[in-house]
Amino acid sequence: GPADMDLGKYADADRIARQLQKEVHFTVNEKQHNVTLTDDGVREAERLAGVESFYTAGNMDWPHLIDNSLKAHYLYKLDVNYVVKDRQIVIVDEFTGRLMEGRQWSDGLHQAVEAKEGVPIKQETQTFATITLQNFFKLYHKLAGMTGTAMTEANEFWKIYKLDVIAIPTNREMQRIEHPDKIYLSEKDKFGALADEIERTHKWDVIVMKDGTEHWGALQSGPDAEEIKLKDKETREVITIPAGKVGHLERAGRPVLVGTVSIEKSERLSALLERRGIRHEVLNAKQHGREADIVAQAGRKGAVTIATNMAGRGTDIILGGNPETMAWAQLQHKYPTRLEVPEDEWEALVNEIEQREQMKREGQEVRSLGGLYVIGTERHESRRIDLQLRGRCGRQGDPGSSRFYLSLDDDLMRVFAGDFVKSVMERMGMQEGEAIESNLVTRRIAAAQKKVEERNFEIRKSLLEYDEVMDEQRKRVYGYRQQILDGVSCRKLILEQIRDQTHKFVKIFLDKDYGANSFAAYASSQLGCALEPKDFRNVDYKTADVYSRDQAERSLEALVVESVEESLPEAMSTEEWNWKALANWSNSRFGTNYRDQELQKFERDALIDHLIAKAHEKIQAADLSEGATLLDESFGRRSLCGWVRHKFGIEVTPDEFANLEEFDQVAKLLIDRAEKAYEEKESEYPILTGISAFTARQGTQIHLDREGLASWLLGRFGIELPIDEMLLNRDELKAQLIQLSQAVADTSQIRIREAHERISGLFEKTSDPATTLSLAVSQHQAIGDFANYLSGELGYQAQVEDLGRMNRSQLEVLVDRAIDDRFHPEMRRMERQVLLTIVDEAWKNHLLAMDHLRSSVQL
Repeated sequence: GPADMDLGKYADADRIARQLQKEVHFTVNEKQHNVTLTDDGVREAERLAGVESFYTAGNMDWPHLIDNSLKAHYLYKLDVNYVVKDRQIVIVDEFTGRLMEGRQWSDGLHQAVEAKEGVPIKQETQTFATITLQNFFKLYHKLAGMTGTAMTEANEFWKIYKLDVIAIPTNREMQRIEHPDKIYLSEKDKFGALADEIERTHKWDVIVMKDGTEHWGALQSGPDAEEIKLKDKETREVITIPAGKVGHLERAGRPVLVGTVSIEKSERLSALLERRGIRHEVLNAKQHGREADIVAQAGRKGAVTIATNMAGRGTDIILGGNPETMAWAQLQHKYPTRLEVPEDEWEALVNEIEQREQMKREGQEVRSLGGLYVIGTERHESRRIDLQLRGRCGRQGDPGSSRFYLSLDDDLMRVFAGDFVKSVMERMGMQEGEAIESNLVTRRIAAAQKKVEERNFEIRKSLLEYDEVMDEQRKRVYGYRQQILDGVSCRKLILEQIRDQTHKFVKIFLDKDYGANSFAAYASSQLGCALEPKDFRNVDYKTADVYSRDQAERSLEALVVESVEESLPEAMSTEEWNWKALANWSNSRFGTNYRDQELQKFERDALIDHLIAKAHEKIQAADLSEGATLLDESFGRRSLCGWVRHKFGIEVTPDEFANLEEFDQVAKLLIDRAEKAYEEKESEYPILTGISAFTARQGTQIHLDREGLASWLLGRFGIELPIDEMLLNRDELKAQLIQLSQAVADTSQIRIREAHERISGLFEKTSDPATTLSLAVSQHQAIGDFANYLSGELGYQAQVEDLGRMNRSQLEVLVDRAIDDRFHPEMRRMERQVLLTIVDEAWKNHLLAMDHLRSSVQL
């Protein structure tokens, strides 16, 4: 939900972040995915923000806002982590490449990205409910799952969930060929090689000689001829090659699926293929609407599909094409779902498409070409994502192959494996445009991925450990909330809170040091310094006034020297002094109206003396007279009376408990008064509700529908009050009806005692709280008698079988709810609403505080 924050601050933080210099004012750690301001950066940011210090009251938001802005500029990239759509920031899922409409990064990060891109800034969201996936899954009594890539995470499954991972053999023998990675010096070389490889596979027949050389072109003779004729790609001349010199022949038209890590990379590769005249489909977050259709046809002859790594998962790629996907594309405008298509119509259309497109024959032809060729353009941090991409080919015994093209500019290579691979390439004398193809390097990259996975696991583990405390809090809060929703007596819960709060605040207000603590806090706020409460015990106001001013002068003298040193450090040149920050500090602290140019007229030491004099002036001008009452001996008792008046609306005087020595005695007195007041409200509230419901305002006149009110009284209380007996004065009528309501409330208390006595009698032979009613009574008739009592006396209809399955506490809740519904429906609805509102607001505020804490510790 929305959180309160000045939206202009995000734009200000973005302006500051743009002026800070990388490696001078801040460092970027891509491994840890965070940005850290240096000491110089903090000072420069304070200068740009025009504040004396980020770590004083009123400025504490700045470090967090600037940190988010720097992350937005240096860690979150357009068309990689997000796209701009209709002047809104839309997050891109890093695993699937799909747009996550309606989702926002929390804790102000989303607003920082909006400020960076210059789109309208939306209100920051606040977490209403949170749970880690691990703790969510643990709510289930049984856990199991199936995936093709769980073996790499087997260790985590066991440590977190105590689940074993078992590898099931493939249904048919796997024929997929997994080629070693090709690694290039630069991303430019890599994309050039990718385009060459796709062109080679898609457009040209390739004769690979036994000596490793290749000839690209269009085959002019049968592949089994003694002399193979090929129209050369470059010269356009037909060349003849003896069959004995040919290693193997690769025919054109093999389908290619290219997996990219971002929208940006997919569009870059698409542009290269367009320049070469290669027809292809691009599937990324911007074209996700046709995802299933595009992926399903990626196995057709001559198909070239560029997709983000995880796009289209769940859609099987059938070699030769998928007639069912094409059939649904024709029928989806006619039927709302696939299941509603008549079976005969469906089968007829699928068969027609399959025969028209010759998909089975085309599938056999694709198999002879080697099946689907999957090319990865970059390694993902998680091996699972790479394995899922490889797994798109070679399914169900089909042939297929995969290869990854990498460069030293790739994120994973640059951050985790670049130094090792670079040293290998330098030893081998690699040049631009050349590639290294080595199982050793491939294994080293896999090891780097494993290291990243282990680090990510440790992060998730730390987050889980952090969430263990939150999980316990969550269970208690949600358990309490569920009790309210399940119908537990909210009256009992509220009275328990009244008792607990009364005991708590009696101890606070009647503590012998309460007055000294209050004066110390008051004088500290007035004088702008920290004072010790112990210094004001058993002293009069005049002594306290003199002492507090003396302490304040000493404290502010030290603060002036410290602030001048922070803004005008002697160790730095005068050109680097932050006069503006010091002027702002003086103006806010002492109420001066300085500009930085005015302060620059002073010598440094003279300036310190001048500011100390200003501090003394402010201290002597401060009025502490209101603190006199805080040191009065009766202040705690009077404060307690004020608290009781504010909380419970009842009047209590200090004299009523002046002679009570024990805290518990005072608390009992106040609790009895509060409970009595609550009972009066129970009688008053339904009457106020009824009168309000039948009151209408007509211009300046207020009209009471007395006939409607009389009818309501009869239905609500069973009281027949003739209209002519209703008092005409509104206040007198209210008092008259409250008396009637009180009589009904007294009846409800009698009913509660009777019902609980009956329940005690039914369970008198057992003390086990889990024992159900059917096991507690010797005769089944007793349950029927209790059901008749509920129906006759309380108007509550219950089945004998349902009552028999309940234990004692469940029956007590049922009885309380039945009596409440009969005698206090308005009050109980209000109580439930109030309790739920209080619980929800407190929990949301707690989650917001925890969000900020988690962000501050980089979780």
